[in-house]
Amino acid sequence: MNDYSAEYTLIGILTVIGLAVVLLLMWWGWRNRKRRQQDIAAPAPVPAEVLESEPLAGAEGMYVATVRGRDYLDRIAVHDLGLRTNARLEVHRTGVALLREGGTNLFIQQSDLREARLDSGMSGKFVEKGGLLVISWTLGDREVSTGFRTRAASDRDPLLTAIQALIDGEPPATPTTSSVAAPDA
Repeated sequence: MNDYSAEYTLIGILTVIGLAVVLLLMWWGWRNRKRRQQDIAAPAPVPAEVLESEPLAGAEGMYVATVRGRDYLDRIAVHDLGLRTNARLEVHRTGVALLREGGTNLFIQQSDLREARLDSGMSGKFVEKGGLLVISWTLGDREVSTGFRTRAASDRDPLLTAIQALIDGEPPATPTTSSVAAPDA
C-alpha cells in the first residue's frame, strides 16, 4: 500500500501559500487604488438637523458602492466609499442621506444631485434589470455615481420619484418612508 500523506501535505501547504499570495495581492491593489484616489474630496457628513427631521422618503437596503462618473467598474476606495454595507437611504428637502452600518454616513446636497435612475448593477453587485437605484452627483469637482439596492422592491419607485423631484426642485409634500426603523447613526 502506498503512503500519499507527503504528497497531500505538500499540496495543502502550496494551496495555503497560493491563497496567502492572492490575498496579499488583493490588499496591495486596494491600498494602491486608495493612494491613487487621495485627491478625491471627502463626502459631506449628515447634518444634525437632517438626522432629526422626518424624511420625504426612505428605505432600508444595501449601499453598493460609489464609482467615478458612469464607469461602474471604477470603484472609489477612499473615504469608505468602496465598502459595501447595509444602509438606510433617506430623501430630505435638503438632499439625500445614506446612513451606513459599519461605514461613514454621507450626505448628498440637493445642489450636487445630477440624476437618479434604475440600473442592473455596478462594481461587484449585479441584479435584475432596474433592481439598483443609481444616484449621479458631484463630489468636489468630479461626477460620481452611487448605487443603492433596496431591501424591498416596492421601496425603489418612491425613492426614485422623491430624488427626481428633489433634482427638479420640487420635493414631494408628504413623507413616504418604509416601516423599518433607521439604523443608529
